[in-house]
Amino acid sequence: MSALASESCRSGFPPTHWSVVLAAGESASPESQDALEKLCRTYWYPVYAFVRRSGRGPAEAQDLTQGFFGHLIRKRVVKKAKAEAGRFRSFLLGTLKNYLLQQAERDSALRRGGKEPLLSLDADGAEQRFAADMATTETPETLFERKWALAVLGETMKELEREHRQDGKGALFEVLYPCLEGEDRPPYADLAGRLEMTEGAIRVTVFRLRQRYRQLLRAVVAQTVADPLDVDEELRHLMRVLER
Repeated sequence: MSALASESCRSGFPPTHWSVVLAAGESASPESQDALEKLCRTYWYPVYAFVRRSGRGPAEAQDLTQGFFGHLIRKRVVKKAKAEAGRFRSFLLGTLKNYLLQQAERDSALRRGGKEPLLSLDADGAEQRFAADMATTETPETLFERKWALAVLGETMKELEREHRQDGKGALFEVLYPCLEGEDRPPYADLAGRLEMTEGAIRVTVFRLRQRYRQLLRAVVAQTVADPLDVDEELRHLMRVLER
């Protein structure tokens, strides 16, 4: 186990994906490689959105996004990360900007003829998602931040759904998850009728659902910071981004 990961365990905090990656330093361990790939798979769309908002077309944005993650994973760019790169979000955006500058004068055909992509990205789905953002006037940086925040919430919801389905409560989750999405939630009386439960039981179940959601949200955010003490500040940042 790496020194940073060992220190995290001694302090009572389990190592996070990003702390494992940073702790690898110059060495490429299977553990750090897997942690980095998991982070990239979760947060690839904010990168794609940034590239598209920067003026690239769909095909070029797909090439650049794939090329960027290949560069990040294969070239172990992370070994150059400073000790203060405590947030994967900040590291990813800074590294992406540098990569795009480096690629600006290269022929796109060279990128298309590269190695087999490391990550399987939903290119068609990405463009459908980006269609709604084309009408906005956000800067690439602002769009990246908003999509990052939404990716964190989406990953949290996916994990909450996975837990419920694993426990045989998939149908319950499908009915109650709208209660987690803002003010426009179904009346408890309607939910009670659909689930054949009392309103009191629905209220308690929703309370527990929200409580678990908050716990999982912290866990998802924790995977993107090197120091668990930064989780609260990162959560506040994400909330500020979503309130803009």
